[in-house]
Parts: sequence; structure tokens; C-alpha cells
Amino acid sequence: MLDPEYQGRQRKDLAEALRGLRKASGLSGERLAKRCNMSQSKISRIETGKTLPTVVDVELILSAFDGVPPEVTRELLDLARAANVDYVAWRTYARLGLYHKQAELKALEASSRLMRHFLPAIPTGLLHVREYAMETLTPPVGSSPARDVARVVQARMERQSILDDPERRFVFLMTEQAIRWQRASRPVMAAQALHMAAISEKPNVEIAIIPQGVPVRGTPMNIFVIYDDRLVTIELFSGEVVLRNPQDIDHHIELFEMFLSRALTGAASSEFLRQRADDFMRELD
Repeated sequence: MLDPEYQGRQRKDLAEALRGLRKASGLSGERLAKRCNMSQSKISRIETGKTLPTVVDVELILSAFDGVPPEVTRELLDLARAANVDYVAWRTYARLGLYHKQAELKALEASSRLMRHFLPAIPTGLLHVREYAMETLTPPVGSSPARDVARVVQARMERQSILDDPERRFVFLMTEQAIRWQRASRPVMAAQALHMAAISEKPNVEIAIIPQGVPVRGTPMNIFVIYDDRLVTIELFSGEVVLRNPQDIDHHIELFEMFLSRALTGAASSEFLRQRADDFMRELD
């Protein structure tokens, strides 16, 4: 359902439907723009498919028309919700080269001011030491898409320079399980924990950790990242989903804040990471 061709048809159908309704109503693009409190250029871009309208945009446009049947309104709002969801399979990224995904992430991070990472399973690449990155990017099963691991790791290492940009703020929220899950040798796991403790001392970075045994009302189902209030990316085993609907974004912000309220932060988080590094090294004895 979420393949690129289907998504393209959804967006085209939505643009054509909105343009058809405007013409049937006898409104010019300029008059419609005034009724919706939008610019005429935005209306034009929506109707030509150059700009994907949010669900709120579609609600405003539909409210500007007289006599739109309720079933048509429901159909177009459902179409808008579906069109505001993207899905890309990891196999697609693998065909293009996974290092291209790193470039895409770098551009997204450079255009954002606040990035909130929810990491119930594994630290994100921005926090990896090289050896840990090598292990996590090595395909775990035969059905995983092939990848140029060394090139992707290098691109990931280069991305990390953005953590030194004071204009950008990062909140990395992890579970204890994400820190303890042994994806590499114990010395590498210890180095990874110490590295995160050091990063947590940057003035624009917060690393928060939900310890095991702390009661939490929600279930940590997926890794997700919130970029400002513009979009949310969600990682699945098979690929990545991107949400742009403001209601979906608000929902994930609310979830993030709920999980964050149960986490260790600041000096307590840094100390927790150093203790886990000690645990990994003691297990060597």
C-alpha cells in the first residue's frame, strides 16, 4: 500500500480533487486563498501537486467551499492523511547506497533546530563510536540488504560534527535496554557508554535514560525522531515511515515528553552511563 507509485497517485488524486472542487465552486485561486488565509502561490502549488497539503490545509480549503457532501469531505481528509505518510524500504536505500541515506539525514539535521530521538532499542548513529557503528551496520541475517559498511560508517562519523553546532539542540532518550543490548564486544560496549557520557556534557545535548524497573505507562514500540514540529521518522525492521500530519507529530511529541518524564537526566544520566561502562569491563574478569 505504501509503495512510491501508490503514494504518488494519492498526492496527484488529492491535488486534482481540490482543483476540481475550486473550479466547480466558481472560486478563483485568489479568492480561495483569501478565504483560507493562505497565499495564492500556496494554493497553486497544492493544486499542481508541487506542495503536499497537510490535513489542516485540506480542512481549511474544504471549509471554504459551500455544500461539499460529508462523504466527499471524509474521503479527501482520509486521502490527505494517507498522502502525508511516506514509506521507504531499507532495500531501496541499499540499492541507492546506504551512504546516501546518511547524506539525507545530514541535510535534515542541518535544517532543524531541535531533534528529539526516542531510542528504546539502540543508540542512534550520531552517538556511535566507530567500532560500535561497524558492528551495528553489519547485516545480522542473510535476508538483510547488502551495504558498503565502511563507507556508511565513515559518512556516519562525519555527520556527528553537527553535535558541536550550538544552534542545534539534541535530546536523546534511551532505555537501559538500549545501552545494555550487547551488539559488540564488551570493551567496545564500554567505550560506547563512555563516549555517550562525554557527549552528554555538551551544552546543546541532553541524554536521558529510562532505567529498568521504573514504572512507565507507555510501551516503547519503535525508534522515532522528531524534527522540530515538521515531521517524524519511525524505524521499522523493513524500512522507514515519515509522518508529516500535524496531529501525528503532536502525538509523538506528547509520547516523547511522557517517556522523558520517567528518565534520568543531566549528571544522573552521565553517571549511569559510566557505571554501565564499568559493568561491561568487570564482566571481562
